[in-house]
Amino acid sequence: MTVAVVPQAALASGSAPLTVETATATHATEWNAFLRQQPPGSFYHLFEWSGINQQALRNPGFNLIARAGGEIRGVLPLTFVASPLFGRVLCSMPFVNYGGPVSIDAAATEALVRAARDKANELKADYLELRCASAIETDMAVSTRKISMHIELAPDPDTLWNKFASKHRTNIRRAQKNNLEVRSGGMELLDVFYSVMEQSWRSLGTPFYARSYFETILKALPEYTSIFVCSQGTTPVAVAFNGYFNGMVEGLWAGGTELSRPLQANYVLYWEMMRDACVRGCTRYHLGRSTADSGAEDFKKKWNATSSQLYWYFHRPRGGEMPQLNVDNPKYKLAIQMWQKLPLWATRLIGPPLARSIP
Repeated sequence: MTVAVVPQAALASGSAPLTVETATATHATEWNAFLRQQPPGSFYHLFEWSGINQQALRNPGFNLIARAGGEIRGVLPLTFVASPLFGRVLCSMPFVNYGGPVSIDAAATEALVRAARDKANELKADYLELRCASAIETDMAVSTRKISMHIELAPDPDTLWNKFASKHRTNIRRAQKNNLEVRSGGMELLDVFYSVMEQSWRSLGTPFYARSYFETILKALPEYTSIFVCSQGTTPVAVAFNGYFNGMVEGLWAGGTELSRPLQANYVLYWEMMRDACVRGCTRYHLGRSTADSGAEDFKKKWNATSSQLYWYFHRPRGGEMPQLNVDNPKYKLAIQMWQKLPLWATRLIGPPLARSIP
């Protein structure tokens, strides 16, 4: 489908009119090549996510491309989640840290946002949500509850180490004395990763995805992903799943067992992942999104992480207030507390169908 869109910015400048089309698999190489040329292009914008979410979670994707004169001017990945809990949501991007449009200029962004709103209307979505890493010009309502935390890396890990506070280096050294070792890999570590994560997320009161979701990601993006496992002897105590693109490490999922906290395993795990990132030649490490003034934010600041605002834009085709989708909403607190008390066999059974419907 191709729709002609001529934003005001394009008309004012006299530039070639923009068109927005829904991409197909034949556009994958061109899409990802465009992202490599754009600093805002992230791991979460890669074309493959559309197929991953469709195959593993049964949530259809709609990848929008803005063109002018045949050349790509911007892209916007979208996934549609029909949730019994949250309604019909068209989102960029669900299940991961952020998404939103990646464009050369404001005109392309405007065209993509307009096309996304049209798609939300077409799908009879309850709302459109664009999770952006930077502000865009739009009249859509915006939430600024979430922040992004990242670390500037260095080619030499020692340079990074020497910038840490003395107390933080002491904490890492103390944890290293607990006979902790970190290994990295791919599909061969999936079972260990999944076993630790399903325990960790149950403790947080959050339904966890099926193992097949992570298997699909690893198969679709093998050169862009890595699993890390921190163990004491032969016992895994903490794990993480990272993505890599455009010099940025993306921390997607991390968790630990009950032994992780007393062993301070995260100090060892995160330091080894940062060392690895430096050796890979990455320039930034994104520690994921956090709620401002939370415990997660405090831990990340110990690594000299700095925060930047995230902008979550909402459009409700039929009008209404911006949805309150956060753990502080009293509507969800009781459900979280109940989930934490369920046995693991129960969360394994009912968790994946719920997780695929929580964008």
